[in-house]
Amino acid sequence: MKSILTQLLEASAWPMNTPRPYSAFHLCLTAAGGLTAFLLARHLSRARAGQAAVLPVCGIILAVSEIYKQLFLYYIVNGGSFDWWYFPFQLCSVPMYLCLLLPLTKKAGLTRTSQAFLTFIQDYGFLGGVMALAEPSGLMHPYWTLTLHGLLWHLLLLFMGFFCAQSGLGGRSRARFLYALPLFLFCCAAATAVNILSHPYGNADMFYISPYYPNGQAVFHQIALAVGTLPGNLLYLLSIILGAAIIHLLLGRVSSRGSQASSRPQQPARPESRQ
Repeated sequence: MKSILTQLLEASAWPMNTPRPYSAFHLCLTAAGGLTAFLLARHLSRARAGQAAVLPVCGIILAVSEIYKQLFLYYIVNGGSFDWWYFPFQLCSVPMYLCLLLPLTKKAGLTRTSQAFLTFIQDYGFLGGVMALAEPSGLMHPYWTLTLHGLLWHLLLLFMGFFCAQSGLGGRSRARFLYALPLFLFCCAAATAVNILSHPYGNADMFYISPYYPNGQAVFHQIALAVGTLPGNLLYLLSIILGAAIIHLLLGRVSSRGSQASSRPQQPARPESRQ
């Protein structure tokens, strides 16, 4: 079984020259993908049938692609060893778990939990997608499948954020944003636990807040070097909360404009002129 799996993975190990950030490949794919995400989200948010299945289906797509990625890294890239750097619990990974859990929260009647999940996907998930696509060096690999996985994953996060906003599922109020804040803090605590517990075995850096070395994100790395790792991590997390709040406001405006346009009465059709 292992040899068959390895052969399948090797068959998809198509090499490529590692793309440069802000190259034509990166910019064109991001622009086209972002526009497609917005338009598709607007279309599906206006369709009443099947709307509840959109996010769970996205969760399944993300989960299947993540399993492929982990197997590819384990067998092809790392020669049968696990790299804790790629443990799937970054900010951009959390929406996958939330999408998969959404049907369970709704079935259990956990309305507030479900709302917190949806707002997190809309605000923090969208922010994670924007941040990764804006600084994509971590998404570029010498394999087509890994590179496309990274780029398409974060474009799907944009789609889910747009969908939650335009359908109204993510909410527009300040209270809805506050619903998701404890969830974000819980995820930060879980990421810290992974970083600490896995440290003897690898260099896990979930949420980029490892206590063992400075933040590796652009700008925040220099801040961490100047003020120290722990204060730098706290500033980084506060900036994420601020960024998510800005996203909440901006996507809320997109949502309100969309609802106003959809509720606007249509003008009666003019009779055709006869010649």
